[in-house]
Amino acid sequence: MGPSSKQRASGGFRHGLPVLLNRLRRSPNRHVDESSSQVLPQRPCEDSDIANNAGSLPPGQIGDVSTATTDDEGHTQTPQSAIHESHPEQDPLHQLSRDDDNGTMNASSDLWSAAYREAIDSLGNDIDVAILRASNAARLFKELEEMDRDVTQESAFHRGVAYLRSIQVPLERFKLALDIASPLSRLDPTATTVVGLVSSVTAIAISFASADLQFAKQIGEMLEQISYIDECDTLGQRTARTDIHKTLVSVYREILEFYKAAHEILTTRGVKLAMKMILATDRLPNIVQDFLKHAEHLRKLVEKATWEVVEDIKAMLYDSEISRWLGSDKISGQTQYHSSLQELRNDDACSFLLEDPAFIDWYRAADSQWLALFGDMGSGKTVTMAFLVDELSRRNEYQVPKPKVCYYYCRDNLTSQASHMFSTLILALLGQLSGLKKTFFEWYKQNQASGILDPAANPRKLGEFLETVLATLDRPLFIVIDGLDECNRASRKDLLKLLKTLSQKTPRLKIALSSRPEEEILKQLDTVAKIDLTSNALRDALIVRHTVEMQLSYLSEGVQTLVTEALSPLAQGSAIWTKIVVELIEVRGIRAPGPMRRFLEEIPLPKQLSKLYAAVISQCSSDDTENKELIITALKVLAAAFRPLSIQELAWVVALATAPSRVTTVAALAQLVDHERLISLIHPFITRVDYDDVRKRQVRLVHQSVKEFIREWPHLGNSLTARLRTDTHQEIESSEALVLDLCIDYLLLDEIGSSHLFSEEQVAIIELPHEPDLFETTDMSEYDPYCTWEVWEEHMIRYDPKERGFGEFFVYAATHWTEHFGTVEAGVLPQLAKIESLCQAGSIRLDNWINQNCRPDCTMKARFEFDSTLYDPLSITSLYGSEAILCDMVEKSNFDEKRFLPLPAFNAADQILQWGDLSRLRILFLEDKFSSQLRNLEFFRLIVRQWSHYGARHDNWNVAFELVDYVLDILVREQWGHELLCIAARAGCMPMIQHLFDKAQHMTELRTELLRGLHSIEEAVLGDHSDVVEYLLNQEGFEAYLRHVNSNGENVLHLASKTCNPAIFRLLVPRLLESVHQMDNQGNIALMWMVKSHSDSESRYESARILLLSQAETVWDSQVRDKLHDALQMAVSLGDTDMCRLLVCDGKIDPRSALRRQKTRIRRRKL
Repeated sequence: MGPSSKQRASGGFRHGLPVLLNRLRRSPNRHVDESSSQVLPQRPCEDSDIANNAGSLPPGQIGDVSTATTDDEGHTQTPQSAIHESHPEQDPLHQLSRDDDNGTMNASSDLWSAAYREAIDSLGNDIDVAILRASNAARLFKELEEMDRDVTQESAFHRGVAYLRSIQVPLERFKLALDIASPLSRLDPTATTVVGLVSSVTAIAISFASADLQFAKQIGEMLEQISYIDECDTLGQRTARTDIHKTLVSVYREILEFYKAAHEILTTRGVKLAMKMILATDRLPNIVQDFLKHAEHLRKLVEKATWEVVEDIKAMLYDSEISRWLGSDKISGQTQYHSSLQELRNDDACSFLLEDPAFIDWYRAADSQWLALFGDMGSGKTVTMAFLVDELSRRNEYQVPKPKVCYYYCRDNLTSQASHMFSTLILALLGQLSGLKKTFFEWYKQNQASGILDPAANPRKLGEFLETVLATLDRPLFIVIDGLDECNRASRKDLLKLLKTLSQKTPRLKIALSSRPEEEILKQLDTVAKIDLTSNALRDALIVRHTVEMQLSYLSEGVQTLVTEALSPLAQGSAIWTKIVVELIEVRGIRAPGPMRRFLEEIPLPKQLSKLYAAVISQCSSDDTENKELIITALKVLAAAFRPLSIQELAWVVALATAPSRVTTVAALAQLVDHERLISLIHPFITRVDYDDVRKRQVRLVHQSVKEFIREWPHLGNSLTARLRTDTHQEIESSEALVLDLCIDYLLLDEIGSSHLFSEEQVAIIELPHEPDLFETTDMSEYDPYCTWEVWEEHMIRYDPKERGFGEFFVYAATHWTEHFGTVEAGVLPQLAKIESLCQAGSIRLDNWINQNCRPDCTMKARFEFDSTLYDPLSITSLYGSEAILCDMVEKSNFDEKRFLPLPAFNAADQILQWGDLSRLRILFLEDKFSSQLRNLEFFRLIVRQWSHYGARHDNWNVAFELVDYVLDILVREQWGHELLCIAARAGCMPMIQHLFDKAQHMTELRTELLRGLHSIEEAVLGDHSDVVEYLLNQEGFEAYLRHVNSNGENVLHLASKTCNPAIFRLLVPRLLESVHQMDNQGNIALMWMVKSHSDSESRYESARILLLSQAETVWDSQVRDKLHDALQMAVSLGDTDMCRLLVCDGKIDPRSALRRQKTRIRRRKL
């Protein structure tokens, strides 16, 4: 029976396979290289089949057959050396042999030998291993050589070959097993090897083929099937096919059975009877039949494995070409970056994403959906997106059909190009859906054929491919893209356009994007579900702890805790700051708690972070000088601002700073403002803003480290602010000085100095009383003493300075320029001429900004009193300017000009004593040009008065009182020292009194001046200051003046009776017992003044008791007794029963005598 049609159909493909496999053996790791292809010699019948079946293989894998030669008939011949190269079992080290004594085999490691050994073992005692040995095999071959030679003059082998050819059996295919030209002479002398056995069986089979036609056909099929054994090494070993091994064992068993049967026929029956025995019995035909059955199974397995190998080769071709076209380094870069993020992140800090309603709705939706994650620079968006990728992959693991996840990280200019993104997404998609590789391969070739030489470099074509393949995708697909804001405008437009198209054509597509909250991107994603990645203290703590544990694990637990607790509140949502600071700690190698604590108290700006910010500035500005100037100016303003600015405020002040020439009007400045451009330039450095409300105070730096970075910026560049260079001829590097200068210049614009802030109607509203409505019921339980001004003023009437033509920056400039005024201590100081113009006494400009200053939120009702008529440049500078600026003004300004009030130093001192820093008084006081205003009694009277009124506002009044040290000679010479003492005594200003007497201990003239008058104790008594009275009484020489009587005949007890302070009476009475009942010019004693006093009752009664008890043992004369009776009568007439009881009980005054005196007096009046 000849080969089946199926076998013939696959014959060419099968015989072409070894060529491919041999190439793979020689170069298992070689990449496909079309340039190395060689032309394969043509063969009449087989080559066409090879071409048909391997047509899709690269030429380099088809034609590179270096060992092939062609005979005269055009048939390919393979040198024997090639056979031995492909059969390692022929090496003596790989041969098999069974020991006669113990029956063991020396195992070879190749596939054939292993299967051969197992076949021999499976036969056990059914086969005598001795027949496989060289001596027996050689004798067998000799008998075959001589079989029927005497009859036919040729060997049985050659007769078999001729017979098989006569029935059209293609023996050329079996040359790998036997050399037909000289078969038996080249046989391995032993059948203990695989090759020896196969060769022996081949020779025997051919020799027996002429016995019978049917048997010959079986032999032909057998010989063809034997050739499949040669292909089992690559197909079995390289693919780890155990089924091939098991079937090969069965095939070897049948070959051994055949060999055994042939051996028995030739050795036991004789050569002469061999052919007859074959025909007489069915033993060999049955063995051959069984062999064919197993060999057919082997063939099918080989063909299946061959197909798989071919498919692998095709896949290798696709992978190689696709990698070359699209760039395999792109996907590997993305994968490596994703792996680095996996190690970096803390999943607990990212899990908030899964609980957000927007994510839940997005994930559960049955149709195509978008989700956008927005966060500031360094807030952890990328790490969160990496967490999302892994979480989606985890959830998809056991779903059927399994959803696919494609992710992409935009990181720099290269990775943010549309072609780069699309190529990587396609690579990710093909890697998960390998069936699409052929589709892409054919699509690419078709595009090349149509004239597009490199479709992979064409974003539009790549997008079309994605549209085509995803339109038919019948499984969920997630596309996760991080860093949308990193893309340039064109690439972002292409990407969003493609994603929109894909979401329309792919019903189960889910898209997740992350970005900084840029205005343009927010508008582009207006309808997309959004999640905001805001600062969260718990999340910050988790990130800090994870980063510390990962990078500072070598530190002790206590130091790790110290670092974690210090960095957590400082992180403020900036994960990148946390990472870089921890890396800085690691670099510096700080370990001990003390040095670590010092480091954490003053954390330096890491150089790595500075480089990052500088790179972002370069990227945002596109390295354009003007753009960079705008960015730096805006960041400096934000770094120095005392509150968040509105978008318009920031745009106006930056426009003023970068104006090409000096701007003098608000209207002219308005023409230079471009807030959209400015915000688009600085967006990475600011927190998210509401672009719909450009007047909302919301623009602030994303992190404190940005402020530190911009303050350390070495210079602003040669082109910064021609306006500033023109005015100062220097660059203002300090953020605070820059903002101060800008505020001053803004307030000096023409409109602000020519128009009043409030209209007449608004002035009328302000002047209306703002008392609470008596008829309004107010729930006092709702009152919150800790509420903010914003809450307090929520429902108040407001005004808008913009309506008065003052522009957008007026509110901030007027409200906060005074705060900036106090921060500039060195460097370029503001020009005095500007300050004097801004604060000119009585000017509209001064009135405008002061009215605004006390109304920070533009409410008609002021937060605090600020009367512009009391101020001039010196007083404003004394209150709000830095010490350096004040000294500069004191030294250089001309205070006789109309810009100042008549007594500028005295008025400035008055404001300092009320609201300012008392140390500023010394600067004014020591200036000679102010001596006439300040080195006199009135100035110190002012100090004492303001101390009395506003003492609690300042902690250290001594700096004011000590100024008297500079004028001690003057107060002695001009004799106003005693008057100053009296003023201080009347006000109860003990610090001033003590200071004067301390100085008097070392200055006799001063002591004499202080004791020159007798009024200081009287002033202290009238002022009701018992501590001052006590202090003065303890001073040497003061008791001698206690009996002083004033022009009204009043002694000090009379004066004390007006206030009735018991403490003062306890001090005075023991020292003035003889003067207790001394009468004044009107005949009143001190007790009578107490009865009439309007002081509180308890003080009056206690003071009276002190007087009465001091005279309890005294015998009064009639005159004093009459006065006491008068006091009782006075108490009776006033209805003061308690005083009457006190006078009667403690004063021993006879009430009857008093009544008699009263009746007598009444009778006299009637007469």
